[in-house]
Amino acid sequence: MAQYAYQPTTGFSAFPPVIKNLLILNGLFFLAQMVPSTNELLLRWLALWPLSFEPSGYPSFYPWQLVSYAFLHGGFGHLFFNMLALYMFGVQVENAWGSRRFGLFYFACVIGAAVAQLVVASMSLRPYPTVGASGGVFGILLAFGMMFPNQEIYFYFFLPVKAKYMVIFYGVIELWAGLANTSPGVAHFAHLGGMVIGFVLIQYWRGKLPLRPRREMLW
Repeated sequence: MAQYAYQPTTGFSAFPPVIKNLLILNGLFFLAQMVPSTNELLLRWLALWPLSFEPSGYPSFYPWQLVSYAFLHGGFGHLFFNMLALYMFGVQVENAWGSRRFGLFYFACVIGAAVAQLVVASMSLRPYPTVGASGGVFGILLAFGMMFPNQEIYFYFFLPVKAKYMVIFYGVIELWAGLANTSPGVAHFAHLGGMVIGFVLIQYWRGKLPLRPRREMLW
């Protein structure tokens, strides 16, 4: 059975295709959002809006928003930390899995996060849009922690923590923050949705579920 080991990235492997294109696209969308009139249109048509709500007059939900919302961000900090995490944790995963599997995984987590957020947003009396790649990024964080559980990551750039503990920490924090509603502007359950879908998909690929793939992913 193959075992993945963490290796530092060198040369072109530091920017595998999916990671590189995601970084570019998110950056381009953010530049477009800097123009107020364009930002208004992007939020209306591409942000994730609830399925139904009252009163009328708010933007509507469209199916493409299940993906498009992940290319919009609420500010430079939001974009920067999402892209930093995508690069830090995603490069090794894409290099190990290949770009096709990695791309499928990322967007499955994005969609799973969107579905979780739609469920939560349906309980709100006031419609609000959801933006950001965090659902996909949390799925990638989970994959990294499962593949390289003992790899040390410098938490806040100075405290070394093993990847498996960081994943558990973030999962617990997101669940607590979502239930306690400590940060109303943060889509905590979307983050959890991305992690849950990522875990289920990995287990499916590994042949750990009753429904098995044609070819199991060696781990």
